[in-house]
Amino acid sequence: MAVVYAKKREGTLEEIGRTEVIMNSLDPAWIVKISIAYQFEIVQPLVFHVYDVDTKYHNVSVKMLKLNEQDFLGEASCSLSEIVTKQNRTSTLNLHNKRNGISRNFGTLSIHAEETVASRSAVEISFRCSRLANVDLFSKSDPFLRISRIVESGDSIPICKTKVINDNLNPIWRPLTLSMQQYVSKENPLIIECFDFNTSGNHVLLGKIQKSVANLQKLHLEQSGANLVLPSAHRNHEKVLKSQLFVDKCIEKEQYTFLDYISSGFELNFMVAVKRLYRLNSYQQAIMEVGEAIQFYDSDKRFPAWGFGGKAFNGVVSHCFNLNGIPNGSEVEGVDGIIAAYASALHNVALAGPTLFGPVINMAAQIASQSLSYNDRSKYFVLLIITDGVLTDIQETKDALVRASDLPLSILIVGVGCADFTQMEILDADNGHRLESSTGWVATRDIVQFVPMREVHGGQISAVQALLEELPGQFLTYVQPRDIKPCNLQVV
Repeated sequence: MAVVYAKKREGTLEEIGRTEVIMNSLDPAWIVKISIAYQFEIVQPLVFHVYDVDTKYHNVSVKMLKLNEQDFLGEASCSLSEIVTKQNRTSTLNLHNKRNGISRNFGTLSIHAEETVASRSAVEISFRCSRLANVDLFSKSDPFLRISRIVESGDSIPICKTKVINDNLNPIWRPLTLSMQQYVSKENPLIIECFDFNTSGNHVLLGKIQKSVANLQKLHLEQSGANLVLPSAHRNHEKVLKSQLFVDKCIEKEQYTFLDYISSGFELNFMVAVKRLYRLNSYQQAIMEVGEAIQFYDSDKRFPAWGFGGKAFNGVVSHCFNLNGIPNGSEVEGVDGIIAAYASALHNVALAGPTLFGPVINMAAQIASQSLSYNDRSKYFVLLIITDGVLTDIQETKDALVRASDLPLSILIVGVGCADFTQMEILDADNGHRLESSTGWVATRDIVQFVPMREVHGGQISAVQALLEELPGQFLTYVQPRDIKPCNLQVV
């Protein structure tokens, strides 16, 4: 029998589950699956204990077995990230027995991870409407669609909505992707409602229609429109409108998960840029926690590390210099290498100049762009910026971020100290407003996540979780629209 434990931060073990007992076997293959909630944001250490269960206990439920009454055969440990990043999601570990102090071969333990996904099936749909009613006084309606699923009780549950299109009575929306988890089945009825957007939140219903995914596919094939309706003052009656809904695109597709990409060989390449070089444990804490979580997704564990806003080794003020002091090489070995380079720079680099993000973002973008020029689409880059100052090149930073939004790159920002980090919140774009460059270009996606370190010290939020929680989603917003598929995926 095998027992799986989660190793807590303080070193204690919490039992997660047990396999069944396989009798009289030196090569057991257990069937019982043990469920673990995968969290990209943190390192999840696991410990596995293997026991020989005496025959007199074979009729006892495994949950009732007292482990101290069984013969301990050995243990192994690893992180969950180490398992899911293997191409076949299988990791083989050597068993050892620390309890008897004897060093010998206790065999191996193979752990296989399967993601619990009901279905990867999805449908991509493009909607447009014609002849919508104009309900605004000084302009045209600002329509958007809301799609809801009807459940057994007859109630409806919203599952997605389009963007708002301003001043348009014949809107064409960008494609939506509905997963099977959202629409359940092709025959399940959906309610599609068209609203006029109001900033007050009191959106005006312009019309609605009930269709299943199968109905929408038929509309697409026939290239015909369906009339919207509005509830009538008369009970159980609806007013048929001249407004129509059209389906310009309706295709079935596979919707892959973040783990599908990671386990098929996609990598997250870690980079660090540090501002204001002086002794602050917050800097090292951020580097260690973020680096330890991401390092499992980077095969060579060689990380570019830069400093900015300092008078570098050659006496010149620089806003992007190699933290290790080597002019022609910014990479260091592992997270410990970043900490060592940082510690060395503390004694060799003086604080200088304003806080500029543009140069380090452009450097990271150049590396990400180079990987595309080599036709390598299996790498995604993550830049961690640690700063204590108010940003002085806000527009230049916006310009750099807008350009970088088309690249395989995400940027994590940690604000240390008591400075005003309002500008960082703007860069984060969590309010739904995408960044705009000085030339009017809009970011294709949100690639920034910001957290002030003082929140972490106040016990309100975990630094790693706050920084990394959006990263899998940002990764998917890059690969999915570009139809980048996992490499040699083996779906179980």
